[in-house]
Amino acid sequence: MSATPQPAKMKKDESFLGKLGGTLVRKKKSKEVSDLHEEGKNAINAPMLPTGTEIHPEDTLMEENAERIMLDPTSRENLKFKDLLKVLIDWINSELEEDRIIVKDLEEDCYDGQVLQKLFEKLSGRKLNVAEVTQSEIGQKQKLQTVLESVNEMLRPHGWTIEWSVDSIHSKNLVAIIYLLVALAMHFQAPIRLPEHVSAQVVVVKKREGILQTALVTKELTSTTEMMMGRFERDAFDTLLDHAPDKLNVVKTSLITFVNKHLNKLNLEVTELESQFADGVYLILLMGLLEDYFVPLFNFFLTPESFEQKVHNVAFAFELMQDGGLKKPKARPEDVVNLNLKSTLRVLYNLFTNYKNSE
Repeated sequence: MSATPQPAKMKKDESFLGKLGGTLVRKKKSKEVSDLHEEGKNAINAPMLPTGTEIHPEDTLMEENAERIMLDPTSRENLKFKDLLKVLIDWINSELEEDRIIVKDLEEDCYDGQVLQKLFEKLSGRKLNVAEVTQSEIGQKQKLQTVLESVNEMLRPHGWTIEWSVDSIHSKNLVAIIYLLVALAMHFQAPIRLPEHVSAQVVVVKKREGILQTALVTKELTSTTEMMMGRFERDAFDTLLDHAPDKLNVVKTSLITFVNKHLNKLNLEVTELESQFADGVYLILLMGLLEDYFVPLFNFFLTPESFEQKVHNVAFAFELMQDGGLKKPKARPEDVVNLNLKSTLRVLYNLFTNYKNSE
């Protein structure tokens, strides 16, 4: 008789375990459904997310209407993009050499405001009222705020669109950092050659009604050298090229007549403007003739062979022009050496307007 209740007890235990098992199964299925729903939602919300780009956990915690920008990994491998980074890094290191500051990575070295502060102070000649060293996030953002306010105040009157902010720089947004550095380099006419037509793809993540939305956007970081160098002030030559390109040959003929009038005194003659002034020799000799002095031969390379020697010559000619009371040429020595016709014409046109009545 004692054995008869046992099957009932086992049945009860089995029933309890069965219910427990059923609950576990239901929870597992519920989680699978939830995961599947989340996966589907992400698939719908991020249809254009490029391979290799991940939405980080902090993105899901973004506030409503907030926006986060991430560089597409494929852009980092673009050769022109890499070249732009190298040019900017080399430029910063050259400017801050006396401060013994060495930049190796723009994101890691610029986000706290220290390098940007020193760079702006060096370029502008202004001393900013900020703490020299700041370790805390609040201190770093305060420094950035002061630096960027000064930068923006200087650039806005020249029509710049401000593509950077305290938060974007401090969050190591490389595109924002590049925009800022390119703007500074162009405004202060840095002696560097920025690669043309550099763009980068960025993933823009926005939160709308609790849902993350993504889009792939192309950001133009640099345009043409001509557009970048002529951004702030335009002269009569710009107007001539824009509105009367048909008169370009007339201008070239006038310039050739002008330079030969003086170079003929040394039994020299010019027939091709862009090529014959590219090594700087004729420019130097022309300045000596216009200002009526002899330029010692040891000051320049009479028969330059390397690119560097030619750049030295053109840069020296620019110094002679400034010594003669002319404004610093808008063109860069490198552009003249690289046979950039517009840059060469602009330099010669500037001489023509100032010395056209010289005998």
